[in-house]
Amino acid sequence: MSAPGLVASDLDGTLLRSDGTVSGATRRVLAAVEDAGVPVVFVSGRPLRWMTHLWEMVGAHGLAIAGNGAVVYDVAAGEVRRLHGIERAAGLAVVETIRTAVPGALFAFEDLGGIAIETAQFKEDLTDRVGPVAELWSDSVTKVLVRGPGLEPAELQERVAAAVGDAATVTWSMPGLVEISATGVTKAAALAEVCDGLGVPSADAVAFGDMPNDLAMLAWAGTSYAVANAHPTVLAGADHVAPGHDADGVAQTLARLVPITPDLL
Repeated sequence: MSAPGLVASDLDGTLLRSDGTVSGATRRVLAAVEDAGVPVVFVSGRPLRWMTHLWEMVGAHGLAIAGNGAVVYDVAAGEVRRLHGIERAAGLAVVETIRTAVPGALFAFEDLGGIAIETAQFKEDLTDRVGPVAELWSDSVTKVLVRGPGLEPAELQERVAAAVGDAATVTWSMPGLVEISATGVTKAAALAEVCDGLGVPSADAVAFGDMPNDLAMLAWAGTSYAVANAHPTVLAGADHVAPGHDADGVAQTLARLVPITPDLL
């Protein structure tokens, strides 16, 4: 195939190694891909505050996607370009619906100011914003997080998804934690916006991922890769399988797809 028009990559479990680092080889390949005129867009479930140390690797296009698609961030300007947050009434209604379906559920939410938790049981020492969700809810909530103590991860996911229905977007990227975004907010929807702005059709986009919250993005892109360590549903849903994240699978694949010097690996 010809060189892609754009590369979209998830971070944790995909571009980043198990210890959360980016190898020197991957950094060199990403820079070379950008120099070849192919923008690389990070598309992560992470909040913005967990991406600051990665901004140096964002190329001239200067855009990144955070919060499972809720935030499109302009790195060069240091500002949020687009925010697709959860409206207060809708968000609080979803929380109460889940309480009924999952007795004892623990809640937190992400917003542009960080994270707020309803009780320290959610995770000790996570934040100084602790209290009722209704009291702490802000105008920039990007994601509601749900834990279900005593429930197996699959059961928690199923119960939450069934309770929420089409009132919000439900996904997950780690066992035991369900992530909820506003209706229609996915990595795919945000990536489509970015690609439209850059004039790149979906057919020319190549995407990499490893977890169920990447599935919509992988389906949207013209060519998709699951890294070898990916969740079984992602391995089954992607067009191709790249080497695992600890083997710099994204970089290895890009070195084949884009005309760059192979000795960068």
